[in-house]
Amino acid sequence: MLPGCEKESSFYSHAGLTYGGFIINEKMKQKTMNECFGELLKYAKKREWKKIVYKTIPHIYHNQPAEEDRYALYAYGAIINTIDASTYIDLNHPLKMSKGRKAQISRAKREGVEVQLLEEAIHYDRFINLENEVLERRHGTRAVHTSKELKMLHDRFPENIHLYGANKKGRLIAGVVIYEYNEVLHTQYMAANDEGRVIGALDLVISLIMEKYKGRKKWLDFGISTEHGRVYLNEGLIAQKESFGGRTGVYEIWEIILP
Repeated sequence: MLPGCEKESSFYSHAGLTYGGFIINEKMKQKTMNECFGELLKYAKKREWKKIVYKTIPHIYHNQPAEEDRYALYAYGAIINTIDASTYIDLNHPLKMSKGRKAQISRAKREGVEVQLLEEAIHYDRFINLENEVLERRHGTRAVHTSKELKMLHDRFPENIHLYGANKKGRLIAGVVIYEYNEVLHTQYMAANDEGRVIGALDLVISLIMEKYKGRKKWLDFGISTEHGRVYLNEGLIAQKESFGGRTGVYEIWEIILP
């Protein structure tokens, strides 16, 4: 199955997602994947599409090695259009945290910051308000999801979507929304107000998440640190993620230009 959308006379898999591509099971073989791309190209010709934009699924989300699509892309003359830099942490064999990150975690504990799993609608309201406050001040934008949408997703997938908040004297000063997959945790949203950043509240949340899921999950994926059409690397952002013991993993976007 290939989820996708048509946009500006082209096919995207999928324009609204960070990664996409064919969803396959353990029966997939390379010859079959090549045939799938052949059929996709035939359909693209009928639709008179100008190009196919294909986003691969990063390997950490695979249950088994499953990169048949990457070979098929190469075989059909696709080129890499974009490579986004994310940061992965091997939760069972993490690299050492930086001294600065450890110091911030210790400070948050001394300051009396408490980390809790939050599930009520009011908690999602407070978190999205915090997220939007940070995004508007720093980037002039807002979160993709509203608090109601995020709470709805949590209610539909209570075992997979979680909000962890850092509170000080009853006030939410930092938080993280994680999406839980078979072997991966993905940080969908992270936010901290000025006080939370100064005293390391977000650092404490992340460190406790890492400790909680150690031995239960393989990877923590912090998400991409590339901006402005994905040609600019936010060095400060990726350095912060790396300081938890992470290394770079990539999200690839390929293109097949159609005649």
